[in-house]
Amino acid sequence: MTHGHRRAGRRRARAAVAVGGLLALLSAACTGDPGGTPRTGQGRETAEGPIVVASGLDVTGSGSVRQQLIEEWNRRHAGSEGEQAELVELPGDADRQRSQLLGALQSGSARYDVVNLDITWIPEFAEAGLISPMPVTESGAPAADERDFIRQVHATTVWDGRSYGRPFNTDVGLLYYRPDLLTEADIAVDKQPDATWTWDQLYSSVKTLGLNPVRSGDLWGWTSQLAPYEGLTVNTVEAFADAGVELTDSEGTYSSDPQELKKGLEALLDRVGQGRVQPAAHASKETESLTDFAEGRAVFLRHWPYAYGALEDLMKPDDYAVNRLPGKAVLGGQNLAVTSVTGDSPRAENARALITFLTSRESERCLLDAGFAATRTSVYSASAKPCWPRVAAALRPAGDAPKAAATGEGAPEGQGPQARAAYIRTLAEALAEAVQRPRTPYYGAFTQVLQTHVHALLARHRPDTGEAAEKLDKDLRDAFAGG
Repeated sequence: MTHGHRRAGRRRARAAVAVGGLLALLSAACTGDPGGTPRTGQGRETAEGPIVVASGLDVTGSGSVRQQLIEEWNRRHAGSEGEQAELVELPGDADRQRSQLLGALQSGSARYDVVNLDITWIPEFAEAGLISPMPVTESGAPAADERDFIRQVHATTVWDGRSYGRPFNTDVGLLYYRPDLLTEADIAVDKQPDATWTWDQLYSSVKTLGLNPVRSGDLWGWTSQLAPYEGLTVNTVEAFADAGVELTDSEGTYSSDPQELKKGLEALLDRVGQGRVQPAAHASKETESLTDFAEGRAVFLRHWPYAYGALEDLMKPDDYAVNRLPGKAVLGGQNLAVTSVTGDSPRAENARALITFLTSRESERCLLDAGFAATRTSVYSASAKPCWPRVAAALRPAGDAPKAAATGEGAPEGQGPQARAAYIRTLAEALAEAVQRPRTPYYGAFTQVLQTHVHALLARHRPDTGEAAEKLDKDLRDAFAGG
C-alpha cells in the first residue's frame, strides 16, 4: 500500500469517526439568530439573501469591531441584496459555540455561509466535510496577498495540505506585570521583564517579593487561567513546550510517552509552586484573572492581547506593563471559512469576497486598533494601511486609534503612543515565535482529557507526577485515536 493510500484511508477513518461524533451532538440546541428562531438550510443554492457569518462574541469591548466591519462591507455593496452580510454572534463559551456549530452544519439547521472558527477546530471541521477548501492559483502556489499573513498564523488554516480559510484575528500569550509593585519591593527597572526574560527570572523576582513584601495578605506572584476549560489547556501546552514535550506529529498522531509527559507536568507544577501562583487561579478564567491582577492580588499575569486595552479602564497607565511571555507562548485566534452548505453555489463567490474584505490590510488594522491581534505582517509595520475611516470612528479609543467614539471626561487615559508602539512590536515578535496546540480532528476529546487530568493534579497536595503521567498517557492515546 502506498503512503498516499494510507493517508487517504486514515482520512476516511477519521472522517467517519468525526461524523459519528457530530451525530451525537445533534440533540444540542442550535439557533441561527440571537432571537432563537431556527434558520433552515434551504436556499443556499441561490445568491439571494444576506451572507450569514456565524461567530463567537467580541471579547475586546471595542464596540464590536466585527459588526462594524460587516457594516462597512454592506455600505460598499449597498446596491446588491445578494452581497449584503449579517453577523450572528453565538452565545456561550468556546466549547458551547463549537457544539452549536457542529450540530448546525451537520444537520443543515442553520443558514451559515461563513463561520469564524477557533484555529484548533479547523482539522475537525475539514475532516467532517463541513467547510470548503479555499481556491488555489493554477500553479498551486499561494496568492501574493496570502503571503502577507504571518506564517505561523496562516498555517492554522491548513489541514492535509489544503487551506480551509483565512486568518481573521490571532492571539498569543503575553506577560503583564506591575512595575509599581516591583519597584516598591526594590526590584530595579533593569531587573524587571524584558524580551529575554525566563521563568527562572520570574521565580527569582517572586522570591524577592517574598523577602521584601510590599504588602501583607493576598499578594501573590502570578495568576493565569487554570480553571478546567481551554485556558488550562493553553497554560499546560505552554509548559510542555518549554520542557520540549510535543504531543503529536504534523498529522495529528499522538507521539509522546509517560516520561515526556512527566517532564511537562513537572514544568507546570514549577510554575504553580515556584511562581507562587494565586490560589484563585485554579478557578479563574480570563475575566477573574484580569481582575485579580488589576486589583493588586498578583504581580504577574499571563493573558491575551485584548487585556492590554481592557487594562486602560482598570488601572493607571504607570501601574501596568506588558512584555513577551517567558519561554514558549501558545497561538490562539480564529479563521474564517466558507461552509460546505454554501460550497460552490452562486453564494460562494460572494462569501469568499466577504472573507477577503474582512481579512484585508485595512480590516486587520481595525482589529488591531480594537484590541485583537492582527494576522498580517504588514499591519505591524510603520507603513501599515489605516483602519477604514468609518469603522475607526465607531470604535472606542485604543492607543493610537481614532478617538471620535469617546472623548472628554471619562475617556480612558491609556499609556500613550510610544507605549502602544512598543506593545505592537512586542506582539509582533511574540506571534512570530508562537507554538500551536495539537492539530487533530479529535481536538475536543484531547482538550477534555488534558483539562481533567491536569486540574486534578493541581488540586493534590503532593502529586505523584509519574503516576499522573502514566494515566494521562493512556487516555491521550485513546483521545488522539478517536476513542
